Amino acid sequence: MNGPQAPVAHVPRVRVDLAGQRLWLLAADGRIEAGFAVSTAANGPGERMHSGCTPRGRHRIRAKIGAAAPVGTVFRGRRPTGETWSPAYAATQPARDWILSRILWLGGLEPGRNRYGDCDSQRRYIYIHGTPDTEPMGVPRSHGCIRMRNADVIELFDRVHAGDEVWIQ
Repeated sequence: MNGPQAPVAHVPRVRVDLAGQRLWLLAADGRIEAGFAVSTAANGPGERMHSGCTPRGRHRIRAKIGAAAPVGTVFRGRRPTGETWSPAYAATQPARDWILSRILWLGGLEPGRNRYGDCDSQRRYIYIHGTPDTEPMGVPRSHGCIRMRNADVIELFDRVHAGDEVWIQ
């Protein structure tokens, strides 16, 4: 008979490193399966509504949006607009915060930190999403979300599931 087993440490599926501007896809044993450059909030970390900050802590992927969408599909309000991003089209709307290709909508798991009240990540519409490939990665420039290159967000989207845990630290 085997003795008691050591408890298995909980490992999130996705970890976002705000200081390093990297997103890591992790295996159940904590091994890194893939790493991607990201761009988080220009306003830095923070959890309050309307702060323009990227919320920290434990989250869960609440919804995956855009599974069949072509690369560069433009989303507004989590719905495809029928538009496809291009440099020429972007030039007509230079101030627009582009949400492209795929959306992983996050919901906080920590009441009082990133869930409920004026710090609720889901009600703040915090996503991991695609952005124009002309946008720099590794530099905080978003309005609170976690931006990724389109090919990278599609790869991540295809490898995660609704319900998977995301740690932002």
